Amino acid sequence: MTVAALRGRLLPPALAIVFAVLLCVVVVLISGGSPATALSAMVTQVGEGTTAVDIVNSAAVYYLAALAVAIGFQMNLFNIGVEGQFRLAACVAAIVGGMLTLPPVLHVIVIFLVAAVVGAAWAGIAAVLLAYRGVSEVISTIMLNFIAIGLIAYLIRDDTFGVLQGNNISTQPIAPSGAFPGISLGGGGTVFGMVLVSAALGVGYWFLLGRTRFGFELKASGISSTAATAGGVNARRMVIIALLMSGAVAGLAGLPELLGRDMAYTLTSPAGYGFTGIAIALLGRNHPVGIAFGAVLWAFLDKAGLALDNVGIPREIVLIMQGSIVLSVVVAYEIVRRWDLAAEQRRVAAELAPADADPGGGPAAQAEEGSVRS
Repeated sequence: MTVAALRGRLLPPALAIVFAVLLCVVVVLISGGSPATALSAMVTQVGEGTTAVDIVNSAAVYYLAALAVAIGFQMNLFNIGVEGQFRLAACVAAIVGGMLTLPPVLHVIVIFLVAAVVGAAWAGIAAVLLAYRGVSEVISTIMLNFIAIGLIAYLIRDDTFGVLQGNNISTQPIAPSGAFPGISLGGGGTVFGMVLVSAALGVGYWFLLGRTRFGFELKASGISSTAATAGGVNARRMVIIALLMSGAVAGLAGLPELLGRDMAYTLTSPAGYGFTGIAIALLGRNHPVGIAFGAVLWAFLDKAGLALDNVGIPREIVLIMQGSIVLSVVVAYEIVRRWDLAAEQRRVAAELAPADADPGGGPAAQAEEGSVRS
């Protein structure tokens, strides 16, 4: 690996870390707290109760949501609809799972398939609109998010598929055969079994997009659909496939908590993972390992940030920290990109300068002199 390539890999994340640390320190100082005290409290919190397990479990959900966004990003598609796709998929999967009585493994597989199909189908609406009518996926997926929320509210009404559970309304509870087994750590909590599924999907994402012809064609279509079409790639088909894949993965994002803890979908089921996935995909630069680090970092700030109240620092500062980290990554990579572009321009200018400066030594001048002599 050349020095320039190594610098291009290491310098942006290094700058991003420096920017993020500086911004977070400034934010904590403005709030009237001590950065060292805040960090110590958050690190100590990881060893308390089930915090460490909660971080891992949340990271698995964030990872799936970010992977769904990253698949779209690989083709320059902005799937903002991950939020609606994962919530609607979780709701329908919970309804189907609660209505069925199947053997343990088969029950889980059916719920998985329903969630993936619903997520893909919801994203497929935006895919068809984009591929055949040129409707921006940004606009269509945002609108579909609102439709999904309304549809969920209808589906879990007590006169449709919902049942009243105390003061809350939910889908019919899924039988124990539909639970996805986790790893119990006793008093430390239970790690969702879906953590392993998330890791497997990350490996599949890396192999499919980085080591196969399909992945190359997908990214080529995102860079230039015209050039891809000239090379024999059906760009319209790639648009549809990319959004369907993104929606299918998004549909699985609600399953770790559904099958590992809640066993039903309620009006108070967690939301916002889709939008968080966008930030984590940006933070990880669409790379599966980078996304994993981003997901763990985000989950750490979410769960360990609860300890800030104990040291007199508002825990809402965590939201500012998360935003600062994403901003730092974007800025750092843009600075390095412009730096490399300017360096390349200087290099090309330096190579052309001797030929331009020597009227008799340049190829064009020599060709012209030879023509005159003949």
